[in-house]
Amino acid sequence: MSDLRLVIFDVDGTLVDSQGHIVAAMEAGFAAIGRVAPPPAAVLSIVGLSLEVGVMRLAPDLTGAEAARLVGAYRQAFFDLRVGSAASPLYPGAAEALEVLAARDEVLLGIATGKSRRGLDHVLDAHGLTGLFVTLQVSDHHPSKPHPAMVEAALKETGAAAGDAVMIGDTEFDMEMGRAAGVRTLGVSWGYHGAERLSAAERVIDRFDALVPALDGLWEV
Repeated sequence: MSDLRLVIFDVDGTLVDSQGHIVAAMEAGFAAIGRVAPPPAAVLSIVGLSLEVGVMRLAPDLTGAEAARLVGAYRQAFFDLRVGSAASPLYPGAAEALEVLAARDEVLLGIATGKSRRGLDHVLDAHGLTGLFVTLQVSDHHPSKPHPAMVEAALKETGAAAGDAVMIGDTEFDMEMGRAAGVRTLGVSWGYHGAERLSAAERVIDRFDALVPALDGLWEV
């Protein structure tokens, strides 16, 4: 039996607070097709889904052409925001928790995100995290969460057993994806869905300094 542990993180709403950029880019996307964007709470409710799936949840009556224009405008606006402003900040305590986990020989770190690879690379570069994660699963190559493909690919790449892996995220989509892949699930309440929508999580934490103890507790069960 291997002692290897795999810790898979969502990004938006879990490691970084990107809501300002997300809401502004969605407003630009809807404006590009002559519509008013839904309120911020609705926009943040679809974070975690792939962009194509998310916009159709926000506006189910979109035509295919409208959805494609909206997605393109969103991506361009998000890129422009990244260039023209500071990077979305890490949540308090995130860097310290990652440092503790990375120092453990038996722990591998991974990412499973609805972001594109270009978007993820920007986040990692901006916060000096490039090279810290051994498996990076992004929306470019997988179906949208909560499909388990991203977690299954992370398990295959690292050789970790599903029972020794944990999916950490702030949305119900993260928790459902983790459960579908057969891994442990740890929800964080500081993101975009809140604790009330994380019923599929085995545990929910409210602060990053509770992360490592919570992981140790899961692995002891």
